[in-house]
This record gives sequence, C-alpha cells and structure tokens, in this order.
Amino acid sequence: MKILTASFGLALALCAAAPTLASADAPAGKAREAFDRPIPNIPGKSVIAVVVDYPPGGKTPAHHHPASAFVNAYVLSGAIRSQVDGGMVRVYHVGESWSEEPGAHHQISENASETRPARLLAFFVVDSTDKELVTLDH
Repeated sequence: MKILTASFGLALALCAAAPTLASADAPAGKAREAFDRPIPNIPGKSVIAVVVDYPPGGKTPAHHHPASAFVNAYVLSGAIRSQVDGGMVRVYHVGESWSEEPGAHHQISENASETRPARLLAFFVVDSTDKELVTLDH
C-alpha cells in the first residue's frame, strides 16, 4: 500500500490496515486506501483514493504532497476545515470539495466539529513511482 507513512507522524500511513492520523494535542484520525490503480492512457501515472475519518476535534498536522500529486478532496460526512498554500481557511460541508495543486502545502486539515465525526475522500493523481503521499512539516 502506498499512502501516508509512519513519518506522517499522526500517520496517514497506508502501510497499515487502519493507519492513525493525529497531532500531539488532537484526537487520532484514520486513513485507509480505497483503491490504487494505474491510469491506462497516462503511462507512469496512478489514481489513488484514500478515505480519512476524523473523530470529533480530530486533525492532521501540516503537510505537503509529492510534486507530482494533484489532489481533490470530497467531504462525505460532517464538516472539514481546510487551508492550502496560505489561502483562506474554509469549512467544507457534505458534498463540497477542494483541490490541491502538485506540491501544495496543506496547513490545516481538521474536523470542524468537536462533537461529531467527519469523513472525506481524497483522490490523488500521482506518479506511479511516488511511494510517500504525505510529508509532514518539521
């Protein structure tokens, strides 16, 4: 499996069946790979889908994705607060989505609720050779 590795600290690590995601002061979340498929008409590229579950108050630390990765996130349940590349902090609700350009800096990714869980589906279009989809800020 190729997603978020243990180096993702909170560990959006898709090397495990149910990797956990958490920062030092937030509840852990979990990420799981939904699929990983090569794109037949774009040699060297793959599409990977990851489901991220955030418990109430859950968040992931600031991170980057590979320079080859175009990411689109879609909120499946709850509400997600997000900030990418220093842009506006925004809360996305069920059915809303956002995109991240290759190499984007994702400063905020968290459940907007302290009482209800949230879930998102992230699609990565990435070089098939990229093994680590998340690099934590240090």
